[in-house]
Amino acid sequence: MTRIKKTFEDLKQSGKTALVTFTMLGDPDLKNSLKILKSLPESGADIIEIGMPFTDPVADGLTIQLAGGRALNAGANMHHTIDMVRKFRKTNDHTPIILMGYANPIFVYGYEKFAQDASDAGVDGLIIVDLPPEEDADLREYTKKYNIDIIRLITPTTDEKRLAKILDGASGFLYYVSITGVTGAAKADKNALKPHIDMIKSHTTLPIAIGFGIKTPDDALKMSSLGDGIVVGSVIVEKVKDTGNGNIEPVLSLVKSLSNVLK
Repeated sequence: MTRIKKTFEDLKQSGKTALVTFTMLGDPDLKNSLKILKSLPESGADIIEIGMPFTDPVADGLTIQLAGGRALNAGANMHHTIDMVRKFRKTNDHTPIILMGYANPIFVYGYEKFAQDASDAGVDGLIIVDLPPEEDADLREYTKKYNIDIIRLITPTTDEKRLAKILDGASGFLYYVSITGVTGAAKADKNALKPHIDMIKSHTTLPIAIGFGIKTPDDALKMSSLGDGIVVGSVIVEKVKDTGNGNIEPVLSLVKSLSNVLK
């Protein structure tokens, strides 16, 4: 059983919604980024999503764009991403790690080399936001070989015909983008989303994690009733940018406050 599947099944048995946290690799610098990463599980993160810094993050709002810029300025690259997961796995072999980013850096790295190195380091899944199902066959050939889940994005505009295409080859869980916009944008309308998410659930047994626009414990609690997990990114990244002095407690306190309402 994969770490992702086991985590969702264990949480379901205990009646808890998964908290998926996002931070950018190398933000605000490599040392503090690793320090935060290692501390997230004890603060309540059930699954960790790590952003792979890229120069053209078209799906991200300003907060995460700036985080990627800070990371690149600190020297972060794809090899650092793999190495940091490897360091994390020295003390944690149970928390799932998802890498989120864009196709270009992986293409340059080499699809098979990347999949092999990521798997060896302990990566569990990938979210490649600019690689639609029609274009990811070459990458999936190797992620399947090395047991890495391809986690697909679904939006409020996804109809049943498109859903069938998205589900073909998807694994791990589905990432439901709750708004039509970039990361860190306005909050979603829970009541408007429910019928659509119910439709998706009627077509798949994959867990659904809901992201974009979740900023507060109240937001987390409201959205947790719709899916199996919630994804929180921009508000955490806002706290991370001030941790260059080594004080990561504000980040961890925020994660704890989000986790506590999901119990």
